[in-house]
Amino acid sequence: MNELLSDELVELRAKAQTVAVEHLASMSERVDSECLWPRHAMEAMATAGLMDLQVPRRLGGHDQGMLALAVITEALARVCPSSALCYGMHCVGTAVIAAKATREQEEKYLRPIAQGTHITTLALSESGTGAFFYIPQTKLSRDGDRFVVSGTKQFITNGGHADSYVVSTTASTSAEAGEFSCLVLDRDTPGMQWLEPWCGLGMRGNSSRGLRLDNAAVPPTNLLGNEGDQVWYVFEVIAPYFLTAMAGTYLGVAQAALDIAVQYVRSRRYGHSGESLAESPVVQHHLAEMWTAVQKTRGLVYNACRMGDLGDPQALPYVLTSKADAGDTAVQVANDAMTLCGGTAYRANSTLARLLRDARASHVMAPTTDLLKQWTGRALLGMPLL
Repeated sequence: MNELLSDELVELRAKAQTVAVEHLASMSERVDSECLWPRHAMEAMATAGLMDLQVPRRLGGHDQGMLALAVITEALARVCPSSALCYGMHCVGTAVIAAKATREQEEKYLRPIAQGTHITTLALSESGTGAFFYIPQTKLSRDGDRFVVSGTKQFITNGGHADSYVVSTTASTSAEAGEFSCLVLDRDTPGMQWLEPWCGLGMRGNSSRGLRLDNAAVPPTNLLGNEGDQVWYVFEVIAPYFLTAMAGTYLGVAQAALDIAVQYVRSRRYGHSGESLAESPVVQHHLAEMWTAVQKTRGLVYNACRMGDLGDPQALPYVLTSKADAGDTAVQVANDAMTLCGGTAYRANSTLARLLRDARASHVMAPTTDLLKQWTGRALLGMPLL
């Protein structure tokens, strides 16, 4: 799929691949086993000048879009999916801030991101609304010359480690259904209380945590866009970039599982006969199916991103289904690789076991696979998503 990549993007991917090999590989097992937030990965990406993927060039960034995000997260996820997820959510948060940033927000957030000194992330999910992440119940109200935010957010990637958090809330001045707001909370905002880290089956290093907001005071200058803009942000910026980051990550998981299976099949010989596992027609058939699935998913993801970057009016179903398809492929390929590699892979905490656990997270991370497929069907029928 290199024909879709600019020379600049090929160079950025090469940098990410170098970071993955030199800094992520040696720590990936520990990140998973200890639920360790990958600070080393984020610092290495900053040193390589890759934390500013979505920052405009005039502010010192790369000014890249969805395709670049998919390509870079794929490269990282082939070595450490948790690191790819943490990086991806930083990039999505950056894109949201950049979408309608004021001059003050550019200087406060985007320029430090471009300098590699600031990490941001999303804080959208809530227990009460589950997969319907676009319907926040967190309250925003006015208190003199400031906003006050109260509520509890859940499953915040980079939770407790990022320097800022893009939070969705109700609108303070509107009772209209569907009118919400987005604003940025700085990490030292009074009224923020981090809940215990969530220890998941997979993606264990992403520091997914809950955040309780108790009358957290936020200056009006931290509001993104206008009050009631949250739905615009969700479907014009957050969803496309979030789905892209997830699709790239799970594509990387699928490719990593395929690579392990191919390497194992090539090297495995039976002691009693000397026959190579690679000579088995059944094994060859399974590898062909796995390879085809990965290539088809990569084509879908890259094409969806290209259409999104070009503003193609037909991009919506492609973007919606990209994360769902990448998740399905990751689970299928990791599971098939586990079967081909047999008992060697089935041991506790093998790389394939970790990849299978990471892949399974794709179906439950909002928007869930079922919801995305429903939305894709509605888009194909010309029906509104909601």
